[in-house]
Amino acid sequence: MAGVPTRYHATPDDLADWRPDADLGFPGEFPYTRGIQPTMYRGRYWTMRQYAGFGTAEESNARYRYLLGQGVSGLSVAFDLPTQIGYDSDHPLAAGEVGKVGVAIDSIEDMATLFDGIPLGSVSTSMTINATAIILLALYVAVAKRQGVAPSALSGTVQNDVLKEYVARGTYIYPPAASLRIVTDIFAYCEREVPQWNTISISGYHIREAGSTAVQEVAFTFANAVAYVEAAVAAGLDVNSFGQRLSFFFNAHNDFLEEVAKFRAARRLWARIMRERFGATHPRALQLRFHTQTAGSTLTAQQPDNNIVRVALQALAAVLGGTQSLHTNGRDEALALPTEDAARIALRTQQIIACESGVANTVDPFGGSWHVEQLTDAIERGAVELMSRIDAVGGTLRAIEAGYVQRQIQESAYHAQRAVDAGQSVVVGVNRFATDERPPMEVFSLDAGIEQRQIAKVRALRARRDASAWQTSLDAIAAAARGRDNLVPPIIAAVEAGATVGEIADTMRGVFGEFEEVAVE
Repeated sequence: MAGVPTRYHATPDDLADWRPDADLGFPGEFPYTRGIQPTMYRGRYWTMRQYAGFGTAEESNARYRYLLGQGVSGLSVAFDLPTQIGYDSDHPLAAGEVGKVGVAIDSIEDMATLFDGIPLGSVSTSMTINATAIILLALYVAVAKRQGVAPSALSGTVQNDVLKEYVARGTYIYPPAASLRIVTDIFAYCEREVPQWNTISISGYHIREAGSTAVQEVAFTFANAVAYVEAAVAAGLDVNSFGQRLSFFFNAHNDFLEEVAKFRAARRLWARIMRERFGATHPRALQLRFHTQTAGSTLTAQQPDNNIVRVALQALAAVLGGTQSLHTNGRDEALALPTEDAARIALRTQQIIACESGVANTVDPFGGSWHVEQLTDAIERGAVELMSRIDAVGGTLRAIEAGYVQRQIQESAYHAQRAVDAGQSVVVGVNRFATDERPPMEVFSLDAGIEQRQIAKVRALRARRDASAWQTSLDAIAAAARGRDNLVPPIIAAVEAGATVGEIADTMRGVFGEFEEVAVE
């Protein structure tokens, strides 16, 4: 799924217009092509995360404790589909989905159990949540307060990138304008109260998983990022302040050298966008800080052990591209949620790259490579051209509403699948080197009783809470939504009063309405 044409060999002529001082520079210096820190991994390794969450809070808590014991340096939380789209576990639309693709969180009691015994003042937590990000952040802050940890001591990230939901995933709730208001309320609250928190993780990962090319991944991610920055500036926030807490989330795909170049091009392009388009001057507001996850869409159910090799190469590309944080997929994730054994192998992959391969000893070892620098330039040029087209149709929101971005991704996905079907794009073990053997593999399975237990818990909470305080807290959220007050404080008060994720989401649905998907032809 190449995003740029492949040259059979590169020469200095391919870099005839290349300006090493302006385009490359030194690590830790503008435009940060070679990395955002002067010493990169010689100073410290990237944060090693393992994305996890399933079933009930009790089960996920046990997995987090296991991963921390195995050496992960940050938690990464997966939430189930009802939590992602603002429905409690006993809602009719939640039937059959409770705890399936992540942990079920209905209330502050679930959140407290999820992090039981895990000191939130010393652990960095990333939460992959978007439409309900403001509610899950409120729950996290409230649970930290129960532990005696001040919001100012918390560190981590909430994904909070709802624009990509309209084009790549679909777990949206509110219309785009209301969603942007929620995003900027999080920016403003965290700037005051949770200054170490990354207020958004602008995601190209899901855009790539939906079928985009590398160039489209960069372009569409940054088009969304521009919309967030514009909304924050319009809300009166300082780009040099909130810009320091923006973070990104990219995919590490199969084309090794293209992926290395993609990360370098993205870092350079973002620095230029922030300086030239928004006038940012603070170095941290210019720096692209990003988390990477290996590509789930490349994993195969056939010959699943091959996935260990795919993940290792993708992880290596992310490291050589200068990622700040990394998740490596389990070999069995094309079949089910990862087992503990698969998660451990995935983590050990990162640890072997860090401690045994030697690649962390040199900053940007590909810097100056004719081929990689030519690829870096080509990806940046392609992304700039695509972003210009989005500007020409009226900006990101207009492009999403018109289905422009969705069509581009669908066309790329279609062509990529055609290439696999025709054998032009090789997938080892699937369309070449296939066998009829099915090696035995332990597959993770969920307890069938999870849903009923979760329903019982949320109903018991509703029965024992103070109904008056609960209703007052929801009324305060509705009033803030209708007006201009920041939504985070009343939502924190509501979760502390026992309001559930679904009830808070429904309160905002009553004010903002719901988004209706655009049919893309």
